[in-house]
Amino acid sequence: MTAGKGGLHTREKVMRLVFLGSSILSLFFLALICIFLFSNGVPALFKIGAANLLLGTDWSPVDTPPFFGLLPMILGSVCVTVGAVIVGTPIGIFTAVFMVYYCPASLYKLMKPAVELLAGIPSIVYGFFGLVLLAPIVRTIFGGSGLSMFTASIILGIMILPTIVAVSEAAIRAVPASCYENAVALGACRERSIFCAVLPAAAGGVTAAVVLGIGRAVGETMAVVMVAGNQARMPAGVFQGLRTMTANIVLEMGYAADLHRDALFVTAALLLIFILIINAILFYISSINRLQHS
Repeated sequence: MTAGKGGLHTREKVMRLVFLGSSILSLFFLALICIFLFSNGVPALFKIGAANLLLGTDWSPVDTPPFFGLLPMILGSVCVTVGAVIVGTPIGIFTAVFMVYYCPASLYKLMKPAVELLAGIPSIVYGFFGLVLLAPIVRTIFGGSGLSMFTASIILGIMILPTIVAVSEAAIRAVPASCYENAVALGACRERSIFCAVLPAAAGGVTAAVVLGIGRAVGETMAVVMVAGNQARMPAGVFQGLRTMTANIVLEMGYAADLHRDALFVTAALLLIFILIINAILFYISSINRLQHS
């Protein structure tokens, strides 16, 4: 018996070391990425000037002298992400509510895998769908080339749906059934019980779903490259083309050199900072939820 307990303790110690090593390795990779990006990007801040780089409106790396203003790409990423959230959030939340309270069991067996399948479709396929089908429709109805902020927002809104639906559904199902039943018992109709009692109780989880969707939209590249128009200028309208930070890196890193290359590293570092901020917000929301349920 003693030998058996000793062997069990040994295995526990070994597994504890394995888990600790995995955690340290994950942190090491994150630190390595941060060091790589910032060590290559920080020199550009001093050479170009932080104000010129972050607030400049002209991106012309091949001109003499070159201009490296990232503000059009920063605003382009913000605009497309906001548009994606406007498109994807209501559809995702309503879909989650339907799957929890209205969806028949037979349909749920088909709908749940279908939503999960959306997350597995490569972004290049979404971009091809937007380029071939959606852009011509936008061009016919609203004019222009069809490759615009509007088209990119719709595509990204579709792409973030699986995240919003899955996390929102889990948050709604985590609300005690008594919350819904008590609202019904007090005379509220089904819809009022859901939207005035259940959803407020699940607000933390639903908010986390939206934040995760924002993180997906900010980092998306290929689909945006194909449908946003890729015009390195200040956003001029919903139906005009623009360029995001991710698209800027993909389109120009292949031939960039010297200061131009360093400016692209600054772009990547900014993206990393945005993602870290989004994760920090998500961690804060999760902490608030744990405190409320403790």
